[in-house]
Amino acid sequence: MLGPIIRLLAVALVLALLALFARQAGAQDAQPAPALRANVTVTGEIVRIGDLVENAGAVADVPIFRAPDLGTRGAVTTERILAAIQPHQLVGVDTRGLSEVLVTRASRAITAQEISARVAQALAGQYGLGEARNIAVSFDRAVHTLHIEAGAAGELEVVALAYDPRTTRFDVSFDLPTSAVLRRLSPRYTGTALETIETVMVEHPVERGEVLKASDLVVERRGKADGTGLTDIKAAVGLAARRQLRPGQPLHEADLMKPPVVQRNDTVTIVYEAPGLTLTLRGQAQESGAMGDTIGVLNVQSKRLVHGVVSAPGRVTVSAATTRLVDNAPASAPAVRDLPSANFEQQHGTNSTE
Repeated sequence: MLGPIIRLLAVALVLALLALFARQAGAQDAQPAPALRANVTVTGEIVRIGDLVENAGAVADVPIFRAPDLGTRGAVTTERILAAIQPHQLVGVDTRGLSEVLVTRASRAITAQEISARVAQALAGQYGLGEARNIAVSFDRAVHTLHIEAGAAGELEVVALAYDPRTTRFDVSFDLPTSAVLRRLSPRYTGTALETIETVMVEHPVERGEVLKASDLVVERRGKADGTGLTDIKAAVGLAARRQLRPGQPLHEADLMKPPVVQRNDTVTIVYEAPGLTLTLRGQAQESGAMGDTIGVLNVQSKRLVHGVVSAPGRVTVSAATTRLVDNAPASAPAVRDLPSANFEQQHGTNSTE
């Protein structure tokens, strides 16, 4: 009686096992095959199988290589990868025709510009220096980008700072509590830092008397200790060089003048103005002058020197007020030929004989 029952149970067990094996086989067939990645980025110091191979399964977290240095990239051949994962029973890896895999070590980069800005921030408002944006920092040696852990947050902290206002030299050390790498590096920098101001300069040599255009000028930063000059290009455009100008020299108001519109020895028109009277004469400029300048002019007809205001190119205006100021006593009476005719009417009468 028990024999048939045992046989039935055995058959049922075999069928159940066959069904289980079938389900497992189907599950394995449904799982994607492992395959190499062409490019990989890692954050830690080691490279795991799962970093290099998709669908690595249970062996994904197994370390097989050391990662490249922070912020750098390296290549590992497909042959080396397959040899490294072979002991871990990962078979049937699709190489996708790749001969190598590129591995990049992620990092947070602290550039030379950031380091310079941090030095300026540390010095701002101290030692007689102004705002950080006006402080120019120069290092004794080339400053290279620092690569630290990608997850290291925060700003560089000043551990030690020394500054000599007389020599403008600084010595500073930084730390970043969230970065073990930076703590090992213990970055320290020395150099000079000084406050600067914007100043206008010529971009190329300019000769005396040449009128400046916007394209002739540039704004650069110079040490505040060098003195202040013009800070706005508009203040120099349209003016003439009072002397020869060279690049690298800050421009000052004294270096510029209004451009002359009358040159020495030019033939000009003298305009004499008085209440109700305007006369024009031909003259010769005895000196150069810009608009609004008072210059001496020779009356060509009378050979007399008068002074007037340059009112236009080739035009000098002499007013009654100007004449009184310039020719204020004890000048002799003007010659008859210098006086204008008033077209007097001749009146006839008798002379007194008393």
